[in-house]
Amino acid sequence: MPSTSARPTSSSDAACLLCTAERVTLWHFEDDLCWVADCMVCATPMIVWRAHGLPDPEVERRLLERLSEVAAERYPNGFWIDPQRRRIPDHWHAHARPAGGFFDPSRPKPRWS
Repeated sequence: MPSTSARPTSSSDAACLLCTAERVTLWHFEDDLCWVADCMVCATPMIVWRAHGLPDPEVERRLLERLSEVAAERYPNGFWIDPQRRRIPDHWHAHARPAGGFFDPSRPKPRWS
């Protein structure tokens, strides 16, 4: 029988911004498995697995279902899941982005645009 347990590289990493989980933006959800908050960079909902590392496929499926619930409420006209871990590649997280976009439409425009 396949395991549904997590495969963290460690339970946490004190130097990892996702492990420290500081509440600097709006939080939408949290439990013992994960938390969902607005990303500091793009302002889209981002889900973060609490364990430092990468989950097995069953855990990842459950995490993405939770993110989709938050995203459906935030983006009623559609969204897409961005699984790319650009800045913190060794700690699993994913973003829900608005259909046809990358940044949240409510995010202030940069001064240089």
